[in-house]
Amino acid sequence: MKSSIENNNIIKESISANLGENVKKVNSFFSYPVNKDYLVKDICIQCLNRKATILCMNTIVDKEKIENHIILPLMYTKLEDSHGDIGTILMEKVLTVNIVSKVNTYEDVIKGILDGDTVLFVNGYNEVLMIHTSKVQHRGVEKPTVENTLKGPQEAFTEWNEGNRSLIRKSLKDPGLITEAISFGKDNHDEVFIMYIKNIVSVTLLKEVKTRISKIIDKNIENASILQQCIEDRPYSILPSTFETERPDRVSSFLKEGHIALLIGSTPNVVIVPVTFWTLFHTSEDTYQRWMYGNLLRAIRILAFFISLFLPGVYIALSTYHVDMIPTDLVIAIASSREKLPLPVIFEILLMEISFELMREAGVRMPSSMGSTIGIVGALILGQAAVEATIVSPILVIIVALTGLSSFAIPEMNLSFLVRIGRFIFLIAGAVGGLYGVGLLATAFLTYACAFESFGIPFFSPKSPQKPSSKDFIMRRLVFKQNKKTININIQNVWKQK
Repeated sequence: MKSSIENNNIIKESISANLGENVKKVNSFFSYPVNKDYLVKDICIQCLNRKATILCMNTIVDKEKIENHIILPLMYTKLEDSHGDIGTILMEKVLTVNIVSKVNTYEDVIKGILDGDTVLFVNGYNEVLMIHTSKVQHRGVEKPTVENTLKGPQEAFTEWNEGNRSLIRKSLKDPGLITEAISFGKDNHDEVFIMYIKNIVSVTLLKEVKTRISKIIDKNIENASILQQCIEDRPYSILPSTFETERPDRVSSFLKEGHIALLIGSTPNVVIVPVTFWTLFHTSEDTYQRWMYGNLLRAIRILAFFISLFLPGVYIALSTYHVDMIPTDLVIAIASSREKLPLPVIFEILLMEISFELMREAGVRMPSSMGSTIGIVGALILGQAAVEATIVSPILVIIVALTGLSSFAIPEMNLSFLVRIGRFIFLIAGAVGGLYGVGLLATAFLTYACAFESFGIPFFSPKSPQKPSSKDFIMRRLVFKQNKKTININIQNVWKQK
């Protein structure tokens, strides 16, 4: 506890001209010499005849660059005129690296070392040279694993933040594309990179996003998913207020519409804000297909959403309270299939739904070569065994299977979880109140969704409230007829360039 307090005091101090004192304070912060990743090297600067010390994390720096472009020039370069500011002389005449900056606080020094920079302390000089030498191991660009498509680019983000930003810029060549870094946390050591197009994004939206990020005080924001939970509008809401994607082309598409992209740490996903209900049904492949093909796929997804959410609840409501609404032949078929069943229909469907969720989770956790097999074969065996054991009816197995297949057709993970949770709620409503219970719950849910906002943008925008748009929110129109931005998020420039 005492060590932590001392380190916090060090961070707030400014750099002094005493080399030994400066190095000792930084060393104490990084637990030197216990910490073997932390490198301390003392040298003598030839041209200045001064002692200096180099500090860095040797596991995240380019050692060859440090040796050839920092240490050797400092030790062997001779200058005829060495008068003037020490930092300026070293930056302009000695060091052979491109990115060098001056800092004068321990906070900047510590942050730079953690980012992979090399810092140079010079005796008698009250500033520090921060030299960019970062070299972090990372995997190459691969195909998307979640948002895979048959058409379009086959690139996905990786755990390398700088590389992810380069992928976005490769797909979006716009001089107005801005990248800002916002520090957050107790010690301001963590950063979120926000990307937007300056002549399109709403100034109010941009200010709101920056404010929410700057208010984060938790230091353990390690990935995009945790960041979403820290900045979302209603943490306890079932509705998502952010969107996550692994595809650079999707990010560039959202940026063109006035959205903001958030990149953090070693996360192979980018967070998009704000989000609306309609964008949760969109995929990258929609724009690579002809408009009629894309609309067909989008209609299937919307239909799958309603089937997965309402079908079990409607079935139990009809079979329990509203039998007279079912055709006679179907009623007879349902009654005959349930003749020897010992359980009420509510327990049957809950048993099958929970079993399906267990198989889905088991398929995800199993090795990839076995996961899909376990899910398909397990469902077939379980369904057949349950019917033969007269635990559930064959019609109920069909209902659960259709519901499960529909949930797989939903493209966005947050929307999929919404449906999986909501399905059980509507199931209970149908069992308790019949179609009236399902209808009342649906009305309450719709009312709540209409009042829900994502960073100040209505969840059903631009349909509710009605706003001018390109009509590409439910069904796409022909490309040359889309002359406005897709959704209204108070953007500066509503009309697209023709």
